[in-house]
Amino acid sequence: MTTTTIVLGRRRAQRDGGVRMRQGRSDLKIALVFVAPALFGLIAFYLVPTVRGLYLSFTEYSILGDPDWVGTANYERLLADPLFWNALVVTIQYVLINIVLQTAVALGLALLMHRVARSTLVRGMLLMPYLMANVIAALLWFWMLDYNIGIVNQMIEWLGLPRVAFFGAQEWAIPTQALINTWRHMGYVALLIFAGLQAIPETVYEAANLDGANPFQQFFRITLPLLRPVIALVLILTVTGSFQVFDTVAVTTQGGPVNASRVLQFYIWQKAFSEQEFGYGSAIAVVLFLILAIVAFIQMKVLRGNESDLA
Repeated sequence: MTTTTIVLGRRRAQRDGGVRMRQGRSDLKIALVFVAPALFGLIAFYLVPTVRGLYLSFTEYSILGDPDWVGTANYERLLADPLFWNALVVTIQYVLINIVLQTAVALGLALLMHRVARSTLVRGMLLMPYLMANVIAALLWFWMLDYNIGIVNQMIEWLGLPRVAFFGAQEWAIPTQALINTWRHMGYVALLIFAGLQAIPETVYEAANLDGANPFQQFFRITLPLLRPVIALVLILTVTGSFQVFDTVAVTTQGGPVNASRVLQFYIWQKAFSEQEFGYGSAIAVVLFLILAIVAFIQMKVLRGNESDLA
């Protein structure tokens, strides 16, 4: 009796295991069907262009001819190119201004949404600038900040102050670009931080109130530490996006005045598509990719973005 029971149990286990394996294979096929379009897009529009761009960075190539292998000549030229280093410095200036302002404003908005503005309508209105295309936002502010007919300069003049050449002065070009993009993205960043605030248990704040902690102590000792993974994600996304700014510059200043707003992405476009130096433009793009990878890695390590204090 015991032997028969054991044999039947083994057969049942084998049968159940076979059924699970067939179900697993069926689920895998279904999953692959749903993943296939995204996988195709990833390969066609990201992986293939990345590999081709890496190859072209070692060639001299224009669209009218075949690529000629030149080895590391483009990278050697890049190291001695003053316009490249100027573009890198300008881009870093833009990133610093944009990230500091955007993160600070977005954090404040997220706290207001969490504690004060609980209306869905108000929260949706904060996100509206992000729904606007970058080009439209740039054109809107380009007209509003125009030196002659812009409403902002008219208001400045009504206050008895001199007009400001927001896009025409070298000292104002990059800060103006950064402020435009801060205005457009602050609602989206605030929404990400707001989601992180929602994940913090209210019991933590209740315990802090019982211990006599004031709102500032709760913010610096509870809210900010528990928001660290979210802030790390936000910083990686915003820094990566800020290094790739292009459309705002292309619509407004086109790298001017002089080279005051010639950021790396605009310099890449200028070399590759305007001057037909695809090899040199690809080399600059590869360097930009490496910079972004290193910055993201440092941010993850310093901010410990893959760890959470809530666990």
